[in-house]
Amino acid sequence: MSVHIALVEPEIPQNTGNIARTCAATGSGLHLIGKLGFSVEDRYLKRAGLDYWDKVLVSRCGKIDELMENYGDHTFYFASTKAGHAYTDVVYPEKCFLVFGKETAGLPEELLEANRETCIRIPMLPGIRSLNLSNSVAVVLYEVLRQRGFKDMELKGKMGMEDV
Repeated sequence: MSVHIALVEPEIPQNTGNIARTCAATGSGLHLIGKLGFSVEDRYLKRAGLDYWDKVLVSRCGKIDELMENYGDHTFYFASTKAGHAYTDVVYPEKCFLVFGKETAGLPEELLEANRETCIRIPMLPGIRSLNLSNSVAVVLYEVLRQRGFKDMELKGKMGMEDV
C-alpha cells in the first residue's frame, strides 16, 4: 500500500464511510486523526461503507504530527481550497499521504502554513465554498492512481466502440 488517505477530525459518518469504500476499491489505507464527530459504531458510517470494511486498513491516530512521524518516508499532501497548487500540478511519489480536513472547517491554518509547498487544491468556480469531502478524496486519489497507470487495478467491463 503506497497511497494513504488521512482525515483530520471528520464530522460526517456517511462521508467517512464512502471514503472507506473508495479506499477498499483502490487498496489505499485510511487514517482517522483526532476527535471524530461520530462513533465508529455509527450505523450511517457502517452503511455508507457497505460490506467493504474488512477490505480496508483503517487506523486511528491522536494527532497529525504523530502520523507524519510514524510515516517519515512518505510525502504528505494537504488538501485545501486555499492552496496555491492544483492537485493536477503534482507528480505524486510512490509513498504518499493525501490529507483532508473536517467538513466544516478544513485543515488547521497552522498545518497549512507549515506545509505550504505540499498544499493542493481542486479548482472550482468562484463563490463555491468546497466540494463534498468524499468526492474530494476520490478526485485526488484517482489522479494519483491515473498517474501510476492504475497499477495493480483491473479495468473491468472495457467496452469497445463496437459494443455500443
